[in-house]
Amino acid sequence: MQAQQKRGCEILSARHFQAVAHSALSLPPLPPPPKALLNGASLFLDFDGTLTPIADRPDGVVVDGELLDLLARLRDRLDGRLAIVSGRSVATLRGLGFSAFLLAGTHGLEFARPGCPVEAPSRPAAVDRAEAAFHAFADDKPGLLVERKSISVGLHFRAAPQWGEAAGDLAADLAARHGLHLQPGKMLFELRPDGADKGSAVHALMSQIPMKGGKPLFIGDDVTDEEGFAAAADLGGNGILVGPSRETRAGFSLEQVAAVRHYLGQGVSA
Repeated sequence: MQAQQKRGCEILSARHFQAVAHSALSLPPLPPPPKALLNGASLFLDFDGTLTPIADRPDGVVVDGELLDLLARLRDRLDGRLAIVSGRSVATLRGLGFSAFLLAGTHGLEFARPGCPVEAPSRPAAVDRAEAAFHAFADDKPGLLVERKSISVGLHFRAAPQWGEAAGDLAADLAARHGLHLQPGKMLFELRPDGADKGSAVHALMSQIPMKGGKPLFIGDDVTDEEGFAAAADLGGNGILVGPSRETRAGFSLEQVAAVRHYLGQGVSA
C-alpha cells in the first residue's frame, strides 16, 4: 500500500507534469472532430478551459448569455442529452448560470438535475484539515490561492509558479496522511474524497435518462478530463481534447475555447 501511495505521489508531482508537457511538443495534432459526432450524441462538457477561457482566479470567470443560449439550444436539439461535468462544485456552476442544465460537479462526486437538490456526500473533516494546511502554506507566499469548494479544496499556483513543486509535494503528503484523493489540474492541486472522477460521472449519467441512449461525446482540456475521454471511448463514443497535443485518450482536438463554441454551434444549425 505504501509503495502504491509513493508511486501515486511521484506521478502527481509538478516535475512530472512539466515532463509530460515537454514531450507533448513532439506529438502530431489530432484531427478536428467531424460535425457528425454531434448527431445523436450524449454530450459531456467540461467548463474551465473548454467553454470559457481559464482565468487567473477561479472567481474571475464570466459566463456570457450567448454561451448559455447556445448550450440551451443544443440541449434541446439533443433531447436533453447535455451535461456539464466539472471540477467546480454544483453550487458554483449554478451560480455561474447553469441551473437549467444537468450537472456533475467536483469531479463526479456531486450530481444535480435542473430544479432538484444536489446529490453529494457530506464534506469530510479531513478536507477541512487539508484546507487549514493549505492556508498555512500559502499565507506568506503572494500569488498562491486556496479555493474552498463544497466537498474539496484546491491550491492554485498560476500566479506563483515558482511554488508549484512545493505545492505538489504538500498536497501529496496531505493526501497520504488524511486519506484523500489528490487531483492535479492546470496550475492547481486539489484534495477531495476518493471514489469518483469524471469517468465515473459519465458512466453514471449514461445509465440514466436523458443521457441514456445516445453516444457519449466528452469535450475537455485538462488532465482531469482524461477519465471522461476514456469512459466515452469505453462506451463506444469519443473524446475531444481542447488545446495543445499531449498523450490522451481523446480521438479529436479543437485548438481553443472559440473553436469549441464554433463546433457546438454546428450542432445547433445542423
